Amino acid sequence: MSGFLNALWIIPILGVLILLHEIGHFVMARRAGVRVEEFGIGLPPRIWGKQRGDTLFSINALPIGGFVRVLGEDGKSNDPESMQSKTAWQRTKFLAAGSAMNFLTAFLLIGVLVATDEQAPDNLSQNVYIAEVVAASPAEAVGWQAGDQIIEADGVAVTSNTVLETAIVANAGEDLMVVIERDGQMFQSNVTPRVDPPAGEGRTGIRMQAAWVAPVLVEDVPENSFAAQAGLQEGDIITRLGDEVIDDPLGYAQFLARNAGETVVVTAQRGTEVITGETIVPRVMPTEGDPLGASLTQAIDYERVSLVQLPGETVSRFFETIRGMGRGLADLVSGRTPLDEIAGPIGMGQLTSEVISESPEPLWITLVGIATLLSLNLGLLNLLPLPALDGGRLLFVGLEVLRRGKRVPPEKEGLVHLVGLAILLTLMFAIAFQDVDRLISGGSFLE
Repeated sequence: MSGFLNALWIIPILGVLILLHEIGHFVMARRAGVRVEEFGIGLPPRIWGKQRGDTLFSINALPIGGFVRVLGEDGKSNDPESMQSKTAWQRTKFLAAGSAMNFLTAFLLIGVLVATDEQAPDNLSQNVYIAEVVAASPAEAVGWQAGDQIIEADGVAVTSNTVLETAIVANAGEDLMVVIERDGQMFQSNVTPRVDPPAGEGRTGIRMQAAWVAPVLVEDVPENSFAAQAGLQEGDIITRLGDEVIDDPLGYAQFLARNAGETVVVTAQRGTEVITGETIVPRVMPTEGDPLGASLTQAIDYERVSLVQLPGETVSRFFETIRGMGRGLADLVSGRTPLDEIAGPIGMGQLTSEVISESPEPLWITLVGIATLLSLNLGLLNLLPLPALDGGRLLFVGLEVLRRGKRVPPEKEGLVHLVGLAILLTLMFAIAFQDVDRLISGGSFLE
């Protein structure tokens, strides 16, 4: 039931984002002296409406969008208050205002996330591990295994996922020397990243995990747990399991998984004292939490972005997110991302539920992050040069400018947008059926 309730968060999120989008159009139309005939949330048929001045404010039955209907947008009116009577620049500002509001909303939300985000110190590095190896991939061909730690790539120490990804991309189609650590032993391998990998597999065919290199701290030890059997206490720092140095929680968990059912020696630092103890590792690993039953964290002194750094960090993260979405859109167009990963409102609800259930962050931070991504998506998609979208209408304004003020006949432009709207609605219903099928079959966005 909680999953269903979490999915419902998508309704107010989308409702607010669409409302802000349409407010952008509404404000810019009024500033240009254009009469707004209807301000609608949702798509017709209309279920409620109230006239205020020249404008009808309405709520409509299909909760999949919104609109601002202005005088003259159908090309049939040259009234001084019609859109047709305005300059190309005024019409451009009107059409772009909706997406501009979504970009502004996303920017402000990112600012909130940056201001509240606790970041690890800049000098803290990460250990990078292989979480999964895809069958028949370059990684499998050279013997990489889940649980391997990647130490070095192309002669550079791997201190983060980014370092490894950079080396893989730079050596696509060529041999890449990688140093792997497995069970305390180092070995070197030469892998050839694929230039054009199958969708969802990556160039080498691995899924990576990374963890900060920082002490593993014991927060709580329940009585009669395996951790208590080893003599661990609250405040201890686990330094070794057997002969293996432990400096991150992933290495800790992977060592225990490799030694399931075995007796292991646990070494910990307690103040100035080094303590050791033995315990049996469970044969069956729990799906959540510490296999030994303790509550663990990492001893990291997290820092918050200062007020001086906040604007620059917000701008940097905003454009980084935009670039990531651009790459995702390019992968979708090129076919590298499968079409079944597209989601409509139903799929967005499922994704929202899954993200909330998996996120360790407080609910409000998770919801702000979801709203940020959806706001950017709404802004970008509306600017695509497709009929019926704001970007498609902007394309006709651009043609008008290129033709030195000669407009495309309104009836022809209207026909193009009508066909585009029909195709768009058909696509939305097809995506809705796909979303329902995913739910019925038990599919997940996070698999």
